[in-house]
Amino acid sequence: MEGFNVAIVGATDIVGQEIVKVLEQHKFPVASIQLLSPQYSSGVKLLFNHQRIEVKEAKPELFRDVDIAFFSVSADISRRLAPLAAETGAVVIDDSGAFDMSSTVPLVVPEVNPEDMEWHKGIIASPRCSTIEMVVALHPLHKVNPIKRIVLSTYESVSSSGSAALKEMTNQARLVLEGRRICPHVYSHQIAFNVLPEIGVFLDNGYTREEQRIAEQARRIWHTENIAISATCVRVPVWFGHSQAVTVEFGSPITPDEAKKILAQAAGVRVLDDPTVSFYPQPWAASGSDHVFVGRIRKDVSHPNGLVMWIVADNVRKGAALNAVQIAETGIERDWVGVKQSLASLNE
Repeated sequence: MEGFNVAIVGATDIVGQEIVKVLEQHKFPVASIQLLSPQYSSGVKLLFNHQRIEVKEAKPELFRDVDIAFFSVSADISRRLAPLAAETGAVVIDDSGAFDMSSTVPLVVPEVNPEDMEWHKGIIASPRCSTIEMVVALHPLHKVNPIKRIVLSTYESVSSSGSAALKEMTNQARLVLEGRRICPHVYSHQIAFNVLPEIGVFLDNGYTREEQRIAEQARRIWHTENIAISATCVRVPVWFGHSQAVTVEFGSPITPDEAKKILAQAAGVRVLDDPTVSFYPQPWAASGSDHVFVGRIRKDVSHPNGLVMWIVADNVRKGAALNAVQIAETGIERDWVGVKQSLASLNE
């Protein structure tokens, strides 16, 4: 396989660094790599395949020779730079949320809807980490027994808010244990030894933007408006790993054993389910893993067609970096992503 000229925009933050790690571990065919940051980072160097590479400020002219550009920055920066990169013929894989509801940009989870990549026009969006986790776990069941309704509560780690949130929680924990006063900055309230039922801005209907986005993204990925989805998103004092308590109503009855058999054969999913020995997914154990873990699969006693389950995944790895790299790998495998496609060919 020929090599690709790759750029990572946002290389200095948590997800960007994890993309670097995944590319190395997957032996992605990199001919050259540019590590870019929205801000000028004079003298900052990062390792890729044992080589120290200087981080440069992300500028449009740097995408001229780039084949694949991974964007992990704010939505505002992606809206400004991603179209400019695509205009050069680069394929942009973006996880900022800037394009997740654009009708001209496919929103892709490779285990679920890889075929949507075929119609990309230079930009492919990667969903939010909680959406990825949920649809990877539920899609194998949905294919067999269509889902009618989902009610989920997410327990989301601070790492999805970036390195500043990780530092703040660490500092807050120390201050609390020392009996000192807390002044939160990243979140509205103290996160150490606390939980916050607020992720994203509150909307007029009482839900947050994150809660609404999960529903919107899942329906778009599944190409349906017929699945009712209600989410409550909670920030918890965990460094890495998102957990979800999910109640699913199917079109017809399905037993826990049937669900376990289906999920045991599903790509990207691992079943950890033996309550007799307290064997179930936990965020600390999922850290660094490529898989979405499912456990505590049980019958919903409130509905004849329902199941309840517990889902866990590493939000930085599977929920962001890995999904982006898998999009690139799948696109290359199916000839939807190639070396320096021209803008004309992308618009054919």
